[in-house]
Amino acid sequence: MTVQRSRHADVNAVVGGYLRDLAFAQSSQQKMFGYKRAAAAILALDVPLTDLVGPDGALPRIPGIGPGSTRVIREILDTGQSPTVEHAIAGSDRREDIERRRQLRRHFLSRAEVRRVLWEPAFEGPGLQQYRGDLQMHSEWSDGNSTVQEIADACRQRGYQHAAVTDHSYGLKIAGGMSMTEAAQQRTAIDDVNARHGNQFRLLQGIEANIDAAGQLDLAADEAATFDVVLAAPHSRLRKDEDQTNRMLTAVAHPAVHILAHPRGRIAGSRAGVIANWGAVFAAAAERGVAIEIDGDPARQDLDHTLAASALDAGCVFALDSDAHTVIQLSYAETALAHARLAGIPAERIVNCWPLDRLLAWLSRPAAERRQ
Repeated sequence: MTVQRSRHADVNAVVGGYLRDLAFAQSSQQKMFGYKRAAAAILALDVPLTDLVGPDGALPRIPGIGPGSTRVIREILDTGQSPTVEHAIAGSDRREDIERRRQLRRHFLSRAEVRRVLWEPAFEGPGLQQYRGDLQMHSEWSDGNSTVQEIADACRQRGYQHAAVTDHSYGLKIAGGMSMTEAAQQRTAIDDVNARHGNQFRLLQGIEANIDAAGQLDLAADEAATFDVVLAAPHSRLRKDEDQTNRMLTAVAHPAVHILAHPRGRIAGSRAGVIANWGAVFAAAAERGVAIEIDGDPARQDLDHTLAASALDAGCVFALDSDAHTVIQLSYAETALAHARLAGIPAERIVNCWPLDRLLAWLSRPAAERRQ
């Protein structure tokens, strides 16, 4: 069956993957970057390539797509494969690395597939209209670009009732981690935002704490207590092939943690992230009422829908977040929603779908009492 005839094949993800393979098979840096840009352009399209093919079989001009990429696209649409790419890989000295990268692209969705899943009525799970607020994003106070006021305005434009700004904590200096003095200043800025919006919108102050190698957070318990919501996320040891179950269990057991954010720390085609007994981690999170995050950043998509389904079976609640670093990236939450729908997660189990009073009650309870 060809990609063109397969009703539910994520054709844009297939094409984007082949173009990434072709990029890494190049000996020229210029050509490598060109094919990478082409792959990114295809993955970001709002519609599948099959819908762009005209009655005469021609494709329209797609920005960022040159003749070489067009040839690959045509091959895949016609046969489901690309002899051009496979020939380039066979003649490359990076064949083993390319095969490794292919395995690291599994269960990533293209933008077009995200949109299809969001609007396909056959899928269960939350829709955009049930999503009340994003609980992971970054501002100018760490490695984001926007002010807290700009974030609040953008969230309101998306119809959110609340949201949380969750800048990095001070231990992650590479991401411009926020000191506690800066956190106090940010709190004042957030209070000003909330005063302006009244009852129409509520911005929470959160923190994305770094999980160290032993599973501890990079801020003290009394410091964590000053934030409305605490995310714990791994940012190191993400390329190790060792078992890190104890590390993740220790993080989940921390009394201040509300959300285990991008649990694996994977990146498409680059790293698999943390290796752990996720069944054990999910069971511990369910017991303590710690939400498991589906991070919607297109490069992360972590957890993906296959692993999220396991967390659902374990009894977990979930947070579906954008991990936005600019207000334009708030749309990344839609990718998280698509994975939730593919996993069949009901809105009742998703903290972003709860009204503010229920969310605040959940956040305020000790971990041992937080289980829904």
